Amino acid sequence: MPIPIVNSIASWFLKKRFHQIELFLKYPIDVQNELLFALLQKAKYTEIGTKYDFDSIRTYREFASRIPVTTYEENEPLIQRARKGESNIFWPTPIKWFAKSSGTTNAKSKFIPVSSDSLENCHYAASKDLLCMYLNNNPQSQLFLGKSLRLGGSKELYEENGTVFGDLSAILIDNMPFWAEFSSTPSNDVSLMSDWEVKMQAIVNETIHENVTSLAGVPSWMLVLLNNVMETTGKANLFEVWPNLEVYFHGGVSFDPYIEQYNKLLPKDSFRYYEIYNASEGFFAIQDRNANKELLLMLDYGIFYEFIPMDSYGSPEERIIPLSEVEEGVNYAIVITTNAGLWRYKIGDTVRFTSTNPFRIKVTGRTKHHINAFGEELIIENAEAALRKTTLLTNTEIVDYTVAPIFMNGKEKGAHEWIIEFKTPPSDFTNFSRLLDQSLQEVNSDYEAKRFNNTTLKEPTIHCARERLFYDWLKQKNKLGGQHKVPRLSNSRVYVEELLSLNQLRGTSSAV
Repeated sequence: MPIPIVNSIASWFLKKRFHQIELFLKYPIDVQNELLFALLQKAKYTEIGTKYDFDSIRTYREFASRIPVTTYEENEPLIQRARKGESNIFWPTPIKWFAKSSGTTNAKSKFIPVSSDSLENCHYAASKDLLCMYLNNNPQSQLFLGKSLRLGGSKELYEENGTVFGDLSAILIDNMPFWAEFSSTPSNDVSLMSDWEVKMQAIVNETIHENVTSLAGVPSWMLVLLNNVMETTGKANLFEVWPNLEVYFHGGVSFDPYIEQYNKLLPKDSFRYYEIYNASEGFFAIQDRNANKELLLMLDYGIFYEFIPMDSYGSPEERIIPLSEVEEGVNYAIVITTNAGLWRYKIGDTVRFTSTNPFRIKVTGRTKHHINAFGEELIIENAEAALRKTTLLTNTEIVDYTVAPIFMNGKEKGAHEWIIEFKTPPSDFTNFSRLLDQSLQEVNSDYEAKRFNNTTLKEPTIHCARERLFYDWLKQKNKLGGQHKVPRLSNSRVYVEELLSLNQLRGTSSAV
């Protein structure tokens, strides 16, 4: 079949899905409530379903009062039993796959259940919806005339007791339909290589000869790959390598610190960036409009949503509300109930609603990744916004960064300590520090109050990291590539002390 016909058929098929999306846009609360009771009915004879008598639950309030909100640690004993081959514990169909988490906050790995339902009706459905949104907004797209360059963590899959665990990306690649593999690059053999540094060059060598029309992956690691493509080919920009490249689908970390570097590699006003919000636990939201970074919350993927206002999170007064009660502009922690058997599960992410008709969000950070050592309530969204403004004002570019508090010592005031690896460093570090401090005060009134007349906080201390510091730190932890992330903000000094120590091994850092 000629490729243009394939393009037309695929576009027609994906656009049909838009009519289903319109249903939850029009009736979001009804769709969510129906989904909740469908999940309860399906799991009513499981061990969890019997324990909490799912079959007798008739209202959301009964559901919320009967089933406790949980964390991974509280679910771990049940998950470990499922990993050993037991069935019908928290989901009626056997759980064969477990996505090994890739976070840096815990030395101990997490194993998130991935059911056949969540694989088909969430993760793969979302991939098709992402294309549906893009094609609906860009009807002249020639996406299917070429291939998608995908970049995932893709470690080996390890079998235990008939169950399989590995990076989510490896599970998805291992199970994806043939048509998806046909339209993707690199090959599965290269994608599933376990040695990140060997795989990186193998991806470059294979993909530079393909007609790549789209990119998909985490911005920080994709940037490493694309810079390697430029170095290998000696081209001036990526359009000289892939002239038909038209869109980059990205997620995992904030895009703001990297946008200027991408614009240099992809210097076309017509080039599109589309953001996604997914995790091992599920696929949650998709950018549904060109040039708009707000994400549409997807309500029919088998995930029921609840939210905890962050001003009550972790306190005796902690409140948990359904989607129908959320408000715009409030920072919420997400709680999910899923078609893989996670019941009222805290995933550790925070979001802010930018719209409630339809429900659109911006990811603001992690419940554990913030700094509130002095009542300043600094979240990742604040740090990214201030850093973006400062880099624009100083004509600088960054590779990575992390921030931690400097705790009060005697009469010494506290402060924030930044370690920043620059691709293009500032000519005046003192001015960079002053502008960053000023920008943080502009986006966070609590930080501003603590900085007023140095009441509680002094000006920040900023270290200029040596080249590849964060890369080497992740490599030490066997966390190179894919979805592995540098922790941006922490109330602890564990990460910053490790990085400062490693920074001194190959030269002394600059600090202001």
